[in-house]
Amino acid sequence: MSQDIYVIIEHLRGQIADISYVLCAAARQMAAASGGNVVGLLLGHNVKDLAQDVAVDRVLAVDDPLLANFVPDVYQQVLANLISASAPRAVLFGDTSIGAELAGALSVQLGLPLVSYCRNVRADDGRLTYVSQLCGGKVMVEGELPAPTALVAMVPGGYQAEQGKSTQPPPVETVAPPALAAGRITLKQYIEPESGDVDISKEAILVSVGRGIQNADNIELVRELAEAIGGVVSASRPVVDQGWLPTTRLVGKSGKRVKPRLYLALGISGAPEHAEAITDSQTIIAVNTDASAPIFDIARYGTTLDLLDLVPVLTEKVRQAKQ
Repeated sequence: MSQDIYVIIEHLRGQIADISYVLCAAARQMAAASGGNVVGLLLGHNVKDLAQDVAVDRVLAVDDPLLANFVPDVYQQVLANLISASAPRAVLFGDTSIGAELAGALSVQLGLPLVSYCRNVRADDGRLTYVSQLCGGKVMVEGELPAPTALVAMVPGGYQAEQGKSTQPPPVETVAPPALAAGRITLKQYIEPESGDVDISKEAILVSVGRGIQNADNIELVRELAEAIGGVVSASRPVVDQGWLPTTRLVGKSGKRVKPRLYLALGISGAPEHAEAITDSQTIIAVNTDASAPIFDIARYGTTLDLLDLVPVLTEKVRQAKQ
């Protein structure tokens, strides 16, 4: 058993996922308390140069053609071998479609405890304690991180991605994979939505609408506000699922990750799937009648006014100010 903190470095098509930097930020704080090192685990094929800016003490890179694309059972074979061999204090995964699948499977295979929906981990009198957000963030649970080894699936919001970046490339150690068998899943192709009229990931101002808009007719109010402030309309999953806005406007884990200067969230609860995609926004303003909505945990400013009352007035005030 060691006191090292392992971080699973997620990547897709040559890009490190932002959640990986969030994990590195959390791992550095944990390692300071445990007395161990932060070790990045990078699985893939010809990808070891991706880890140039991750804030870890060293990287263990496992290279194999079978790891070129994410295949759950193949990745699981490699990670199970690495975790069993060194028994680190904790292994951090992003609570993403990739990380959650791996963490759950490894917890069962290795008989290790799993902390899901973890927001942050801190040192408390020499112990590592975690805070997890349940029920879409409406319930916060605190506990001691199980020993000797715990798996942790983390949601964004507790740390900024910039905290997990470094200007100094970490040393990379190539690790031979175990004898791998081909996975049960074969990746045929990536299917991405058409870019449409705008790319919301590049917009400086987003006026984003959620379930609180109530019906499709009210979206016109949001369009008028977005036009007044020079922004673009985007949406959370419920609005897109209803067909009120196209998938190109979807902000979230299954849509686009955004980094605007201003993110105005109207009637959006702030579920982890959505929060993960907006934490790099410079300023988040939330409008939601539910004072306990988790969106307020990551917003700089907020109000519980009804958006249908606020938006027309705000639009008019902006127009007057520009005259």
